[in-house]
Amino acid sequence: MKKAINKLKDYNSDSFNEIRDLTDIYSQCIHCGMCLTSCPTYLITNFERSSPRGRIKLIKSAAEGQLTISDTFAYEMNFCLDCQACETACPAGVKFGKMVEAARVEVERKGYHSIIKSFFLNKIIPNKNRLKLAAKILRFYQMSGIRTFLHSAVKIDKIFPGLMKIEGLSPDVPKVFSDSFIKEENKPVGKEKFRLAFAYGCLMNVFFPDVNKDTVELLNKIGALVISPTGQTCCGSLNAHNGQFKKARELAEINIKEFGKYKYDYLISNSAGCGAFMKEYGALFRDDEKLCDQARLFSSKVRDLTEFLYEAQTTMHYKNSVKDITYHDACHHVHSQKIYDQPRELLKQIKGINLIPLEDSTKCCGSAGIYNILHYDTSMELLKQKMNNIDKTKADIVLTGNPGCLLQLNYGIKNFNKNIHVMHTASLLNEIIS
Repeated sequence: MKKAINKLKDYNSDSFNEIRDLTDIYSQCIHCGMCLTSCPTYLITNFERSSPRGRIKLIKSAAEGQLTISDTFAYEMNFCLDCQACETACPAGVKFGKMVEAARVEVERKGYHSIIKSFFLNKIIPNKNRLKLAAKILRFYQMSGIRTFLHSAVKIDKIFPGLMKIEGLSPDVPKVFSDSFIKEENKPVGKEKFRLAFAYGCLMNVFFPDVNKDTVELLNKIGALVISPTGQTCCGSLNAHNGQFKKARELAEINIKEFGKYKYDYLISNSAGCGAFMKEYGALFRDDEKLCDQARLFSSKVRDLTEFLYEAQTTMHYKNSVKDITYHDACHHVHSQKIYDQPRELLKQIKGINLIPLEDSTKCCGSAGIYNILHYDTSMELLKQKMNNIDKTKADIVLTGNPGCLLQLNYGIKNFNKNIHVMHTASLLNEIIS
């Protein structure tokens, strides 16, 4: 366990690079309790062990050999959403997310993992062709009538209620994926003002090609030449967050080398989780003599779409649009990347847009990567809270900037019978920019 926790120094933000031993890591937490009211799992269970400071105590005890890795330890490390809301609340600046992710490495090593989860994270999602094949199979299941038959005639939801709940989380798979129509070089409208790279992702590629299309079109409209390498792959964030650092590093190395073949000003991400992890490639390879400089350069250029549009102070001409909109903050935007004001400031520039504040907008919706699959009931409790808050706004549209959030909120609309439209910020901006 101590070896796994020591690997925090191989994968962390700059503030963690100064840490010299485990004592320094743990001593950062002063057990003040400021994190408790921000922790979704603690608020649900009221168990100290399900709080950030409780989990830090568990990790410390395991690392020092006072506690063996057990079912309870493994459960608590994976029961954490890794939403990192506690990091925003922490007055001492404890980087809890990286601690729990490092602990998950040891949990995985000890064999406390699902074979199915490992199969999908290692064999399907990181492999572009396998993921597209899996998506096509899912589409066939959705469109062929098999799903309707199983639900209506066989009543399979009565036989396997748990499985059918999870099945409902899957989105309707589109006919084409974004890597089939996004070119390696996408020319700007008018004079070239920016030279940007774009990561179309893995799940975004197969489930949200329309959002990727909107992103590229939007960037082209503001004068950006957009480069999207055909050799790019999954960023590795899902693997890293689930304790599979070896696979995460393999994927990161591919992206560093592929994007390194091109010259560009910034690398744009429209996925909060992907953007947050790609910004940490530099820290991930900090002790790798061959890739250190390339990884650091790569990370320094990564920008979320709204972050770039805000920082670049681009002149965008919007069509008047009378809409009541509210905004849900993806955890890996607000807590990991500290992106909060940027999307709101962009929306305020649009005439006719009524931006309605969302209560607890920065609280996790329950998606958290694959958390909604592994901890369905807890995820639904968090989603219900989120949907009730969205309902209070009476908005027409709820915006967000992460694929997991898009899937979760759309499921919430269907499951809780809400009358509101979920959109990615890129899609709204592209719709109303001239």
